[in-house]
Parts: sequence; C-alpha cells; structure tokens
Amino acid sequence: MHYDGLNTVADIGQRKNDHLALCAEGDVGFRRTSTLLECVRLVHDALPDMKLSDVDTSVTLFGKTLRAPIVIASMTGGTEEAGRINRELASIAEERGYGFGLGSQRAMHLRPSSSATYRVRDLAPSTLVLGNVGVIQARSMTTSEVRVLVDEVGADALCIHLNPAMELVQPGGDRDFAHGLDTIGRLVRDLGVPVLVKETGCGIAPSVGRRLRDVGVKHVDVSGAGGTSWVGVETQRAAAAGDEAARALGESFWDWGVPTGASVALLAPMGFETIVATGGIATGLDVARAIALGATAAGIARPVLRALAGNAGSGGGRGAALAALERIEAELRAAMLLTGSRDLGSLRRAPRVVIGELASWVEGLRTSK
Repeated sequence: MHYDGLNTVADIGQRKNDHLALCAEGDVGFRRTSTLLECVRLVHDALPDMKLSDVDTSVTLFGKTLRAPIVIASMTGGTEEAGRINRELASIAEERGYGFGLGSQRAMHLRPSSSATYRVRDLAPSTLVLGNVGVIQARSMTTSEVRVLVDEVGADALCIHLNPAMELVQPGGDRDFAHGLDTIGRLVRDLGVPVLVKETGCGIAPSVGRRLRDVGVKHVDVSGAGGTSWVGVETQRAAAAGDEAARALGESFWDWGVPTGASVALLAPMGFETIVATGGIATGLDVARAIALGATAAGIARPVLRALAGNAGSGGGRGAALAALERIEAELRAAMLLTGSRDLGSLRRAPRVVIGELASWVEGLRTSK
C-alpha cells in the first residue's frame, strides 16, 4: 500500500486505490460501536392477511421510482479500477431498480481526464444517479463549477459529503472546516438540482440536522457509525506509512460517531423530505428497521463491494453482488409481510419497540438543546 500524505492529484488517485483495497479486504469496521438497529424490535403480525406478492417495496426518490428502498452507496471514482467498479455497480443498480451513488468527484475536478471513471449513464440510463463532492472542496468552487460535475455525469442530485473526523486522521488532510454551512446553503439555493447532505460514517446529530434544515436542506444521508469506519481506514493507511501520530489519533477515534439507528430516529421528526440510512446496513432486516425508524431508503456500500470482490463468503463477481442484493431485498419483503406492512408507509407506522442503548440515545438527545 502506498501512502505519501499529500493532497496532490497523484495522491488522490492512490488514496482511492488504498480505500478500495482496505474496504474490500481489510478489517476497517467499527470495533465496539454498532448501528444500534438491533435495538429496534419490530412486532410480529401472526395474521398478515395478504400474500407475499402483495408487498410493495417501491419508493420514489428525486423523481425516480426505485423497486426497493436501496441505494448502492457512494464508494469510489478517479482511477481505472474505480471506474470499472462504478460501471459494474451502476449496471447492477439499473438491473435491480435501485439507486446508485458515485464516490467523491474531487479527482474529476482536479483532473478532468479522470471523468470517464465516473460516467455510468450508458449502462444505467434510467437509474437514480447521485453525484458527490466534499463540502470543503465545494467551498472553493463556484456554483457553476459544481454544476459541471453534476452535468458531466448526468446526476439526478448531488451529495455534499461531510468528513471532518476522517480528514483529521489523514496527514495532509483538511484542517479548515469553516464556512461549510454557508457553502451548503449556497448550493441548496443556487445549484438547480437537489442537494443531499451526507456524512461519511460518523452520523448526523440533531443539532446539525437543525442547522441544515435552517439553510434549506431537505435531503440528508446520515451515514452513521456502525459500518465502515473511515477513521479506521485512514488509521490503517497511516500505520502502513509509519506515521505514528496519525495512527495513534485514529486509534482513539476509530469508534467515533452517532450510530446509524440513533441518527435516523433523531432526524425523523425534523421534517426532511428524504432520510437515507447508510452506515452498517447489511441485511434486509437492517433496511426494515431503518425504514421503521423513519428512513426513506437505505444505502449499502461495503457489503456489495466485498461481494463483488469475493470477500463475503462467495466466489465474487457480478453474480455474487447480485445474490447479496437479492438476499437483502428478500429479507426486507419478509420483514414487511411479518409486520403486516403492504408498503413502506405502512412499515413506518408498524408497531415497534426501541430498547437499550438506542432508547438512551433518542431520549438523551431529544431532550438536549
């Protein structure tokens, strides 16, 4: 693994390759923190009074109808291998009727020749495609420059990602996070396409949700704690480079963040049009629990990448990724039948019990200022 700690064009490409390798093969999950979705107990309906085929999992996001509330979430871009993965996953999203998120388009902005690694529309003409840029990068770009990133890939909406914890552990990463909210407000007002504000594995607390809502944000992706620790990813990169200070900082903050379940539950009452639950979603039951807490859809990233790469107990490749997604969708349908939920709206209203640490998060932060 190569690491030089500089935010040069060459380093960004190498960093993307490192990220892919670590997410596909490395031990970069949260160590102690879970999504807390296991604390959501859906109540069994012994008399659902319908056929499994009556279950309707469809949802409309950003004007596109998805067969199921699943987005293959933002992962990569900017390198040849990243381009191959993007095109494979986008074509799977097209086949399955899911949404698809591109990784950060920072490399594309700095090196326009890498644009092809983000282009998937020829393989996914009807798919919901989400563009992606970091709030810190967007801060120094004009609105027109950001819109070019959207138009170049034919995105239906743009993710503005937030990643301060990850950047702090990455030597050479960003250290100035000022004017992020102003940047988001400008893009919500002037970009001309929907803006989805997303974290990158540390979740969105209700205080942040209120600030986002106040500048006009209608769509959020919580990307909470409990799945891939991007602090952990950068910690392993720092360790490989022999950067002891960065490694030690990363070890301290490996499990930092608001768990996915807590973030969804706390943002749900705030009136956002869209809440995507990303971060540790690995099963259809995870999706069902997130929807029951108030999510609109769920984002799935690392489990699909690992299946594609053959690191999820399968031989890998497109067939393995499709099989993993088919399993998740089948589990969601089963959970809906077993709660008597004919559609996702019914699932959100279905009886549930919230226990343990998730109940403590919800009670503690709902009553705090």
